Amino acid sequence: MAATDLPTPTVGPVSRLAPKPMRFVLNWGRRYSLWVFNFGLACCAIEFIAASASRHDFIRFGVIPFANGPRQADLMIVSGTVTDKMAPAVKRLYEQMPDPKYVISFGACSNSGGPYWDSYCVTNGVDQIIPVDVYVPGCPPRPEALLYGITKLQEKIAAEHLGDRYRSEQA
Repeated sequence: MAATDLPTPTVGPVSRLAPKPMRFVLNWGRRYSLWVFNFGLACCAIEFIAASASRHDFIRFGVIPFANGPRQADLMIVSGTVTDKMAPAVKRLYEQMPDPKYVISFGACSNSGGPYWDSYCVTNGVDQIIPVDVYVPGCPPRPEALLYGITKLQEKIAAEHLGDRYRSEQA
């Protein structure tokens, strides 16, 4: 059985009946234990490293900076220029992540192509390839901007209902 033949994950119809305190606890656990898979492609990757260093220390937000690979990660941070040649690799690595999975597009290049948007080989935003949850603008964005983007993602996770997320991905 190939990886593409696996059934798509679903949340049962009874999940709507789950009590709100139970959903709160599950969302709280996902919100404060995000393992990050950094897909650094250019200069924004240096700012990601600065955000994960001791001065900014995003571990205090419950974000573990370096997962062993995509299969152990909850959050992919794409930073830098996504070229057409790298686009299949980004998509493949995103598909290897377990559900629920989240994406932060970090920097102008990964958001929209940045100053290279009109190049023949640049993908105009990582959202052309994979779904993005939070966009962090800047060229390159400061580490504080990444911390703000992470808190916005955590707010989104806290309010999320997994049934709605899976239905929107299957549509």
